[in-house]
Amino acid sequence: MTALYASLLFVLLMFTMSCMGVGIYYAIYHQAGHEIDLSEQQVMRKLEDGADFSEALRPDDGFVLPGVVLRVTDITGRVVFENDTRFPSVEEVAEHTRDWTPFWSEPGLSIADLGNWIIYHKEVTIMHGGSLYTLHFLRTITAERTFLQHVQQFLLLTLCGGFIIALAMGYLVSCRILLPIRTMTATARKIEIERMDRRIEVPEAKDELTELAVTFNHMLDRLQEGITQQQRFVSDASHELRTPVTVILGYSDLLARWGQSDAGVLREGIASIRSEAENMQQLIEKLLFLARADQKRQVLHREPLEFSELLGDVMKKMKLVTKDHTVALLRNDEGMVYADQVMLRQMMRVFLENSTKYTPKGGRITAESERRGDHLRVTFADTGIGIAPKDQKKVFERFYRVDTSRTKAEGVSGTGLGLSIASWIAEQHGIEISMDSDLGKGTRIHLDIPLVKG
Repeated sequence: MTALYASLLFVLLMFTMSCMGVGIYYAIYHQAGHEIDLSEQQVMRKLEDGADFSEALRPDDGFVLPGVVLRVTDITGRVVFENDTRFPSVEEVAEHTRDWTPFWSEPGLSIADLGNWIIYHKEVTIMHGGSLYTLHFLRTITAERTFLQHVQQFLLLTLCGGFIIALAMGYLVSCRILLPIRTMTATARKIEIERMDRRIEVPEAKDELTELAVTFNHMLDRLQEGITQQQRFVSDASHELRTPVTVILGYSDLLARWGQSDAGVLREGIASIRSEAENMQQLIEKLLFLARADQKRQVLHREPLEFSELLGDVMKKMKLVTKDHTVALLRNDEGMVYADQVMLRQMMRVFLENSTKYTPKGGRITAESERRGDHLRVTFADTGIGIAPKDQKKVFERFYRVDTSRTKAEGVSGTGLGLSIASWIAEQHGIEISMDSDLGKGTRIHLDIPLVKG
């Protein structure tokens, strides 16, 4: 990074100083050309007024600007007038005139290079007094050339010195700036799946690196949470599958020993194996459902539905299969929803089956829907054992079951996956779930289901 920025700075300095040098050259040559052009205009105007060379070109008249030398030659090349005899002759100037001129020079002007002399000159042919003459305007830029050489040397030294200083300062600054990034990199290398508790130290300065560190730590928190959930999921799934497998293996051994001679043992073994196999099948189906949901492969077939008819049908079937509880459908307002009918049925059955499990015999289970503006408020209520406040936010987690010892004492069993599935279905349909529950007084599940607009 230091080398890159130093290279960019070097190129920028080279470009800037090149432009500066060209600009200085252009200004000096432009000034010299302007003085020659102005002297030419003034001399030509005087000659057009009828004055002869001696009158028009007197040094004290000021028609030729200071620094500009004028020579006049006739058709034979003889000098008939000059205001400075110290300049090289016309022949020398013509002999040493360059074939090319730099792009910053003025059009129509030539440059003669005579070693220490650099002469900017121009020739103008005129007819005066019936004779043909050539006016030679010359201006030396030798002093400016020396100045420009010193300027070039100074700029070159400044460029080299500035580049070295920029390289050193850039290295020091980049090391200081990149130190937090190197620290983050070193910390990230030490983070492994088995040790996700490490975090990057957040710099005190409120800058982009602080934001990066906070974001990275937040990502690590989510990764750790996801890995923890995955590990717990695998552990809980293994535990849930191990129990029925152990039961099946136990009854298989029992049947192998006594099943052929004892009809009672045979019937008991077959019934238990079938029951545990059905439990395993339900667990596997729920696990597959959640796996498809996690991989976004669970397909939803949405269509407009009259929710009151759907809720009425679900409660009607619930009454038929529930013999130990009172099941009632209270208020049932009409409302059109856009949803997957199978999924909504499954979601409502999860809540109703939970109410059946956790409500003692003789308890009451009710459902009602009330239209409230652009949504339906659906409530499933029971008079069951209830859920403690500390557990209410966790019941929708996979394999989470409230007070395992208590539920076993009540004769309740389950996988802890039903509410996770219901929560996923609700989320896919934009349904908000809330809960009211008190220990020993029952539970109320509230669903806010959006209605079809129009």
